[in-house]
Amino acid sequence: MRTRILLAATTAALAAGFGALALAAPQVPNYIRAAVANPARPASDRARDVLRKPAQVVAFAGVRRGQRVLELIPGAGYFTRILSGAVGPHGHVTDAVPRLGGADMRPTSNGVAGSPHFANVSEIVMTAANIAKAGPVDLVWTSQNYHDLHLTRLHLDVVGLDRAIYAALKPGGIFFIEDHAARPGSGISTTDAMHRIDEGFVKKEVESVGFKLDGESNILRNPADTHTLIVFDKRIRGHTDQFLLRFRKPR
Repeated sequence: MRTRILLAATTAALAAGFGALALAAPQVPNYIRAAVANPARPASDRARDVLRKPAQVVAFAGVRRGQRVLELIPGAGYFTRILSGAVGPHGHVTDAVPRLGGADMRPTSNGVAGSPHFANVSEIVMTAANIAKAGPVDLVWTSQNYHDLHLTRLHLDVVGLDRAIYAALKPGGIFFIEDHAARPGSGISTTDAMHRIDEGFVKKEVESVGFKLDGESNILRNPADTHTLIVFDKRIRGHTDQFLLRFRKPR
């Protein structure tokens, strides 16, 4: 019994110590719930909601009505449509579409910007210069794609891109990253082979340009993921261990 009491006290103390970095699931505002429930979203998107937990993820990122959001590598538009609804008619979502593609990096328009259901969405070509010019924005968002920036074949200056993101954000703005976790300490050594990235590496790299870690979440964590399979392997696809990080540009 004494051991249980001590364990409970220790756990409570650790949780309190996280402060702004607390791992508790966020409360979901009604406008985010409505954006997820939007009937204009494709059935194929809605079918993925049970695994991707979009309402909780968007709430954790701190998306609010009226915000200007820059979404990097939007893919087929799963989160584009939700972000569009969440920021509302007085907000705006800009999709930064890459010129080069790959297994999980769609290099063409997802068509959301041309839909009358999502009139507050526009597109730009994803370059560091265009990202910097897209600001000032309240939030920069990338989901399951930060690791792609480190693919060897792309030869990208990722730190330079992070600096452009920093420049695009308003003081106090948020850079949100969701991605597939690699083994702790592995850096980018498995990125090409597995499309994963080490969470600690991401923190260090993003903070190197001036961002401060503002929050992290275990919403999409899966301790059963051994981090040894490529994310497209049918044995783990849709169930990968994923980290959520929220970085803030100091005011």
